[in-house]
Amino acid sequence: MGELKVKEREIVVPGQELAKGMDFLPAGAAFREHESIIASQVGLVSINGNVLKLIPLSGKYFPRVGDVVIGKVMDMSFNNWFVDIGYAYEAALSLRDVPEYVERSSDLSRYYNFDDIIIAKVTKVTKAMNIDLTMKEPGLSKLIGGRFVFITPNKVPRVIGKSGSMVDMIKNATNCRITIGQNGRIWIKGTDPREENLAAMAIMKIEKESHIDGLTDKISKFLQENKVR
Repeated sequence: MGELKVKEREIVVPGQELAKGMDFLPAGAAFREHESIIASQVGLVSINGNVLKLIPLSGKYFPRVGDVVIGKVMDMSFNNWFVDIGYAYEAALSLRDVPEYVERSSDLSRYYNFDDIIIAKVTKVTKAMNIDLTMKEPGLSKLIGGRFVFITPNKVPRVIGKSGSMVDMIKNATNCRITIGQNGRIWIKGTDPREENLAAMAIMKIEKESHIDGLTDKISKFLQENKVR
């Protein structure tokens, strides 16, 4: 019979044994070594039935098809813009994947210039790490004004919350528009810089305390105590 060595929401370190025996299945950043399940990095334990999942508490962004990302235009060619999405390789955005009609002979900088910030979706990731983007879906556009917050990508689900509950709470408390990229880049835009700052502080607090129980109540209290009058 298998033996569980950790508790739900326990923080573990690389090499730590999480379970013994074949009754449990590893997921996330956990792996099997003979009859043991081992942590591959610092993370938070999640137990769902016989599935033992390790959620990393740090890590870099790795693009996946379907990810919505926030990126910066770094370069362009005759047919493509090249976008920094926080990965080792830049992503390509082609003429056919922007909402505007762009003739091939056009100056691409008229549409998206160097250092412009965009929100786009990953449509392809090859083994050679060629990454394609599209902006031809609702909600994908150039981002103008506002401010940005950068968090560890694997903390994004915590900022979003269950069914969007956490980010909706921040939006309602600060009257800000908040756009979250799966690559850990978050855009905040409001009518009052103080409210933008409060939203940013709340997001950074979530990242720092993502492993703590009762986080939603803590963030709610933080927003109420610091609400812009």
